[in-house]
Amino acid sequence: MQAVAATAPSVATKRRIRQVAILGAGVMGSQIALHFAGAGFPVLLLDIAPKELTPEEQQKGLSLESPQVRNRIVQQLFDRALKLSPSPVYESSIAERIILGNFTDDLPKIKDADWIIEVVVEDLAIKRALYEQIEQYRRPGTLITSNTSGIPMRLLTQGRSEDFRRHFAGTHFFNPPRYLPLLEIIPGPDTDPEIIAFLMDFGQVYLGKQTVLCKDTPAFIANRIGVFAIMHLLHAMPRYGFTVEEIDRLTGPMIGHPKSATFRTADVVGLDTLARVAQGLYDNCPQDEARETFRLPSFLNAMLQQGLLGEKSKKGFYQKVQVDGKSEIYSLDPQSLEYRPQKKVRSTLLEQLKQEEDLRKRLYIIARSDEPYAQLLQENLAALLSYTAHRVPEISDEIYSIDEAVRAGFGWQLGPFEKWDAIGVEQGLALIQKYGFSVPAWVHEMQTQGFHRFYEVRSGRKYVYSPLRKTYIEVPGQDRFILLDTLRGESVIWKNSGASLFHLGDGVLCLEFHTKMNAIGGEVLDAINKAIDIAEKSYTGLIIGNQGENFSAGANLAMIFMMALEQEWDELDFAVRSFQRTVMRIRHSAIPVIVAPHGLTLGGGCEMVLHADGVQAAAETYIGLVEVGVGLIPAGAGTKEMAIRVADRYVDGDVEINYFRDVLTMIATAKVATSAFEAVKMGLLRPFQTRITLNRQKLLKDAKAHVLLLAEQGYVPPQPRKHIRVLGRTALGGVEASLYQMWQAGYITEYDRHITRKLAYVLAGGDLTGVQYVSESYLLDLEREAFLSLCGERRTLERIQHMLQTGKALRN
Repeated sequence: MQAVAATAPSVATKRRIRQVAILGAGVMGSQIALHFAGAGFPVLLLDIAPKELTPEEQQKGLSLESPQVRNRIVQQLFDRALKLSPSPVYESSIAERIILGNFTDDLPKIKDADWIIEVVVEDLAIKRALYEQIEQYRRPGTLITSNTSGIPMRLLTQGRSEDFRRHFAGTHFFNPPRYLPLLEIIPGPDTDPEIIAFLMDFGQVYLGKQTVLCKDTPAFIANRIGVFAIMHLLHAMPRYGFTVEEIDRLTGPMIGHPKSATFRTADVVGLDTLARVAQGLYDNCPQDEARETFRLPSFLNAMLQQGLLGEKSKKGFYQKVQVDGKSEIYSLDPQSLEYRPQKKVRSTLLEQLKQEEDLRKRLYIIARSDEPYAQLLQENLAALLSYTAHRVPEISDEIYSIDEAVRAGFGWQLGPFEKWDAIGVEQGLALIQKYGFSVPAWVHEMQTQGFHRFYEVRSGRKYVYSPLRKTYIEVPGQDRFILLDTLRGESVIWKNSGASLFHLGDGVLCLEFHTKMNAIGGEVLDAINKAIDIAEKSYTGLIIGNQGENFSAGANLAMIFMMALEQEWDELDFAVRSFQRTVMRIRHSAIPVIVAPHGLTLGGGCEMVLHADGVQAAAETYIGLVEVGVGLIPAGAGTKEMAIRVADRYVDGDVEINYFRDVLTMIATAKVATSAFEAVKMGLLRPFQTRITLNRQKLLKDAKAHVLLLAEQGYVPPQPRKHIRVLGRTALGGVEASLYQMWQAGYITEYDRHITRKLAYVLAGGDLTGVQYVSESYLLDLEREAFLSLCGERRTLERIQHMLQTGKALRN
């Protein structure tokens, strides 16, 4: 497995980062430290030393000089960060790369750091006092940056030495740093341009970040725009009379925003934090034409006064309550400040939008609808487009920087100007006029010049309108990435209803799935075989990868359900054989095949990864064999492959049987790895085949390099295995005893026990009297037979139906 080296040179310069010091171990400081550690860097994490003993420390007879007391605060903050959900670490051992300390005893150690990041409380006086101490120990030339979310750089560096000021900048990470890729880079008035170039490059390459260069303006870029959009909705909600849950239903995935939408996001961030940022913008932007939008609405002030702060106070726009012994989520009535059961949100508009998978088409429909829900969305969109256009060139000279910042910082699929293009520039202007907003002169000037889109693609390159230069310019940095959306013309050499085959240059093909959730059905299997046919005839290698939200949710479950329900056993047997043959062809084709998973990579998607010649995995890959959750076992050669991996672990009997149990438990519990790093530890990704990409935008570019490396090394396809060691009854006896105990204790149902027994049967190579050697084809037959037999059972059909209807597993 290859990840980031701990000693990292920048592409832009020869500056190297060997050690990082993080000053401040609060929510952001600890998570930033863990993110650097996850990227491979040793970190020194410091916070204040206690000024008084706790009662427990007094009882133990400790003093303020005791070592465990000195680091108590930093240890507590760090331990709290490790318990956060979702986890801030790729896998647990990463925390070992971090050394904890306190400012009083350990600040001199920053002399060994190549980069010092200040992450203390947002108080100018406190930051300046810390900088005074840093100057005593910092080596000249060492990077020094602040994670401030809005204090101007010029104020932070007042009174500092010339070397400090030249090497100082803002590096604003977004919370949570592991999951939100935005890193805003803000130069100070004296920052050396080389430092900014280094930070922009380093953040992308080594931290997996979307680095965006910002001007030193209030709240920089992402918060300026994103908080405006939220505050506009807060003000608009009473006028439209919609509930909290209605607005969250409208402003989540339906418009390309995260599931947390508006009010759930506010609860997670903290209403006090949202209010602080909004108030700061109101105070510091006196010339802002939409300044009043940042004034807190009366109901939000009332919530703050009552301590309704969101998750941190267990009450915000939502509250978890117990009703008849069950947990339910109630929503707040902003007028009465009372919680009540959520109501179902239904409308013909929502039903129409649910049928349309293309986000741009959904926005197009919303912009032209007369429904009340659409009118709220139209007004919010019009306000957003107007406000963002007015911020050019105040917060950025180029519009692509604004789109990149908002996408990466708030998890939007499209930035403001990309949304504008989706609905049409003319329609956007019509909405802006309809709802009483305005646009700056440069937008009208753009139209007068005959430019009717903000972005366009020419010959596989992406261009953007530049208000500063009054023409289209090429979006910078494209050479580092492969963007399939820009290659949909001449680069597509074959396609069907389920997939498209691109030529990425240098003889490398890429097969992109585009079914719903990238589910794998007959059309995708046909596409894989066709792609391999074409690649074997005329090309160097093949990538199976895409740039959707997820790699693949697995096999087409609805198709399996219909075949099983109608008892079309021959057709179902043929479908399973086709899946197995296709996956095995990935393994044994004449050209190297790299699979590039990201996001959800489940079931059949995972089985493809298991059979690749090499894996180029995004760090945020959530991979697992989850078929047991729907009453089945992996039958796309996945159970067979895990049986081989058990055999390959053979050293002595105990080691082999222990790993057999680990694999059986992993599949039987449908365990999903929470990162590519954890997938390596689980045995789903093999270290010698796997490379991990932190920056998902670079995934296909890295996968292409991986293919070319295998080809250059002289790729020879592996041959089918005919001598696989399996355990037979040696393993099955212990399994039966364990299953009985778990069933008796109520941990599993009788049907869970039944499914796991069939799974163990295949993993053990069948009911053999002892250790024997079998072939891959033998194991494939076993897994297919077990799969088909389960398809014929009522409780499996109930599990599949429940999953299709609710998206949740049924334990029957």
